[in-house]
Amino acid sequence: MANTTSISDVQAGVQGHPQTSPGARNINARDGHISPGEIAIGVVIGRASEYFDFFVYAIASALVFPSVFFPYESRLDGTLYAFAIFALAFIARPIGTVAFMAVQHRFTREAKLTLALMVMGVSTAGIAFLPDYASLGTWSIVILSILRIGQGIAQGGSWDGLPSLLALNAPEHKRGWYAMLGQLGAPIGFIIAAGLFAYMLTNLSSLDFLDWGWRYPFYVAFAINVVALFARLRLVTTHEYSHLLDEHQLDPVPVGELMRSQSRNVIIGALAALASYALFHLVTVFPLSWITLTSQRSLAGFLQVQMVGVTLMAIGIIISGYVADRVGRRRTLGTLATLIGIFSLFVPFLIDGGEAGQDAFILIGFSLLGLSYGQAAGAVTSNFPQQYRYTGAALTSDLAWLVGAGFAPLVALGVSSHFGLAYAGLYLLSGAVSSLAALSINRAWSIRDN
Repeated sequence: MANTTSISDVQAGVQGHPQTSPGARNINARDGHISPGEIAIGVVIGRASEYFDFFVYAIASALVFPSVFFPYESRLDGTLYAFAIFALAFIARPIGTVAFMAVQHRFTREAKLTLALMVMGVSTAGIAFLPDYASLGTWSIVILSILRIGQGIAQGGSWDGLPSLLALNAPEHKRGWYAMLGQLGAPIGFIIAAGLFAYMLTNLSSLDFLDWGWRYPFYVAFAINVVALFARLRLVTTHEYSHLLDEHQLDPVPVGELMRSQSRNVIIGALAALASYALFHLVTVFPLSWITLTSQRSLAGFLQVQMVGVTLMAIGIIISGYVADRVGRRRTLGTLATLIGIFSLFVPFLIDGGEAGQDAFILIGFSLLGLSYGQAAGAVTSNFPQQYRYTGAALTSDLAWLVGAGFAPLVALGVSSHFGLAYAGLYLLSGAVSSLAALSINRAWSIRDN
């Protein structure tokens, strides 16, 4: 709930932080109260555009890049190399968070967001125009890697603080509901990205798809970035949003100071959501690569099954809001981590069970993902004191993605192709166990500290 900080206190805080320039913040200023629902709109817009970028690259890594940039390797090795480049963005993301928070501290939040989304747009458009290996040789791989790092840096820099603002302004009895709203960006982004690729695969020959068809979703991603930039700037530059962000002390703090004071909350927060993030890539990216390598199944048809699954994910995210407000967000995460652990035992049987088994894996996996992922963000970052929440929430999310999801397609495909699908299930099980351990430690610390 919003604090009752006085205007004079807010102005004093603004004077202490150079990034809160009142001139830029008064653009599109309007009078009136900002409701949690309005903040939620900004969160959904921002997350949907980010996830669309994310899934366009992820799907291309499984279906396109092995042939376009690694034609000299076997299909398996080419896919593993593509997944290694895919992981670079997750390594670069925390670096981008730290670097762009320095930009915000020196200039403004609006300057940081504009620069970050410009870097994202340039990196995404660069991939769309990148010549393939046959035209540019090894340099095509080098440039692809640089552009992927650029996407990761921009992803970290695009943190706008709106999810934290939403959490702080949500009514006490509806925090789970408002927490899940931003998570709806994931299924929205996936449906659009998967739909574009499914359309291209259905209507183009394999030659045309690998020549130019795969580039079209990247053009669309660039256009969506531009629209999202103006939509998000219109929100964060209004006087009312600026007032709320400043009132809640949602400004960056030095990372060294954060880690000295809040390192345990950062680590526990990252590990608490590990089950959700590990499952995230095991039902989205990994199955596409496995089907491509081991089956004659239609890729367009499989993408359509995933789109049905992600619809179930969206429903699960919404349900998670109701459940969390009744039984608690941490208990919800713990219960879902247990169910994900049980599900991990059935991974090899389902994926090896023909089309019916694969469809069951996708539909059950997406359903569990929605229920869990709906509350994965912020369940433990609420531990942060207000002055650390802006930076703490961003770095916690970065580390959760890096540890839980960044290497998931690479590890899952590598171990499955060499040792069997049971090891992909073991990887997922390790994520579930880590989440349960982190939630248990966090609960013990909370009891001890009270």
